[in-house]
Amino acid sequence: MKVIFMPNGLDADMVEGQQRFLDHQCPINWCLLTDDHRYKKSADLIFYRDVIIDYGGDIIKGLTMLFMLESPMHTMTFRKDQVVNWTATYRTDSTLNAPYERFTPFSNFTKLPDKPDRNYAKGKTKKVAWFVSNCVAANGRFKYAEQLAQHINVDIYGSCGQLSCTRHREQECFQMLQKDYKFYLSFENSNCKDYITEKFFLNALGNNVLPIVMGARPSDYKRLAPPESFIHVDDFESPEHLAEYLHKLDKDDDLYNSYFRWKGTGEFIDTKFWCRLCSMLHEQASTNTRSWYKLDDWWRGTGVCISPQDSGLWLVNEFLQLSELVSE
Repeated sequence: MKVIFMPNGLDADMVEGQQRFLDHQCPINWCLLTDDHRYKKSADLIFYRDVIIDYGGDIIKGLTMLFMLESPMHTMTFRKDQVVNWTATYRTDSTLNAPYERFTPFSNFTKLPDKPDRNYAKGKTKKVAWFVSNCVAANGRFKYAEQLAQHINVDIYGSCGQLSCTRHREQECFQMLQKDYKFYLSFENSNCKDYITEKFFLNALGNNVLPIVMGARPSDYKRLAPPESFIHVDDFESPEHLAEYLHKLDKDDDLYNSYFRWKGTGEFIDTKFWCRLCSMLHEQASTNTRSWYKLDDWWRGTGVCISPQDSGLWLVNEFLQLSELVSE
């Protein structure tokens, strides 16, 4: 039995022991979870969630893993000499990739159909929606949305806009989005490598609206998203040019529907994170090898994230030079 010690505490939906691995029907399920600090020296894996706890001179037998789902802009600062054996994040170069969602084409998929299964523009009378509460994200997304709104109608729901659709009415809000809107601003709070969250997968794709994306590189979206399922802001010189294209899509149902041809060509799968972790622990025991991540270099190295003040990277426009913007 492999012991996974979670010093930051168990999640609300977890129970101590083997149950997580049994519930997920893991093929290799001989692992147990605990937050009992008596295991810190003897556990096979110390599983840090977001924050690394320094145990000083204590000798740690097991491997160490850092799990994070937020971007480098919103996670802890690491010492230059801080290391772990394994990483588990949304980034594809993590030891154990933990994406928000994963789309997998069906085995018989060869190419996109000429048309989607239905007209996704039918009955939609409104243009662009955005649900947002953080108005000062470091990547300047709100300024971009303001610029876009000068050229096409953008309905902003939440504390940053004039419209309201609160979290406790989430399903009602999503039904409205699906019924009325053609486009959704899937703008992340940081422009970082591989950083694509529920704002894209759930809010937009899950509600049959066309996402306009800002966050990861265009190449990241092409690798990780369903094919031809999004519009990236970096493909346009300015918000005005993007608005012109959105107006074109609004008037052409066939062109609009071309972004939904991926429907029915694959599925979003459960990546079985805990099963993969348990398997990795047992495999590592047989090889007895260790790797090391220098966290500061890996997590915040050159080119991992950019700000509006950077140049030569994937989001550079003069209207986003906003030195006053701060992180959420």
